[in-house]
Amino acid sequence: MDIADVRSEKSTTVRTFSFPRPLLTSFAVLNRVAPGLAARWAEQLWFTMPKRAGTRPIAVPGGEAFTVDVRGRAIAGQTWGTGPIVYLVHGWAGHSGHLASLVAPLIERGHRVVAFDAFSHGRSAPGAYGPRSTSIPEMAAALTAVATAYGPAHAVIAHSMGGVSTALAIRDGLSVGRIAMIVPMAEAAPFVRAFATGLGMSDALHRRLVTRIERRVGAPMSDFDVPALGRRMTMPPTLVVDDRDDASTAGAGGVQIAAAWPSATLRMTAGLGHHRILRDPDVIADVLDFVKW
Repeated sequence: MDIADVRSEKSTTVRTFSFPRPLLTSFAVLNRVAPGLAARWAEQLWFTMPKRAGTRPIAVPGGEAFTVDVRGRAIAGQTWGTGPIVYLVHGWAGHSGHLASLVAPLIERGHRVVAFDAFSHGRSAPGAYGPRSTSIPEMAAALTAVATAYGPAHAVIAHSMGGVSTALAIRDGLSVGRIAMIVPMAEAAPFVRAFATGLGMSDALHRRLVTRIERRVGAPMSDFDVPALGRRMTMPPTLVVDDRDDASTAGAGGVQIAAAWPSATLRMTAGLGHHRILRDPDVIADVLDFVKW
């Protein structure tokens, strides 16, 4: 694994969004004749996750299934072992099984492991806006609810957008001893812009979409700027692991966070992408070494 401290390096590269041609054609027509409806449709698309197959519990022996009730909606998860608690937080359209490779080695090192599915993910209940729909604040609320039920977080290991939700939970009062972020997203605004560009939205329609997103989540887009958050408040010791060939962020998210957070150390890899990085033995070893303290 290529390990380098590139704290001074910054990038604004984000993924591009592509849509089926029939959808683009329909959206273009709606944009011309009814821009308000077009913005509403774009909002729905933004918050809707792709269809995924159902997920099974993580197949690590000794696990105990649990549910945590959050205002009448159940968060499903599993816990193993005893000792300082490490929470595993998956990303957007993911599930707890994506971090399964970390469970056994964490148990072996004397940790209690708690993994869960956020609202509308995996085996948990739908979010406030129904199946396949959730938001970063809802994902943060799920982590806070599970940590309230199971105890203080010695560490959180978060994948992708799970890093954003963890940072927001900390901002709102969750106590976390250490964070390991793997291919994190740094901020939401550039992704919304890329999403709007992929749909062929005008600047005016893009602004309407941002307004609708902010209204739904009850917060300005700037609230989801993770690098800025680390400049405004003291964050716990943080390991950021990013990959130069991640198709989702091209390594940009981790670089930006590590450059902005005094508490962060950046480790760069190459060729592992957005999901294979979670199973890489060297990455797992780095994360385990960081978490143990």
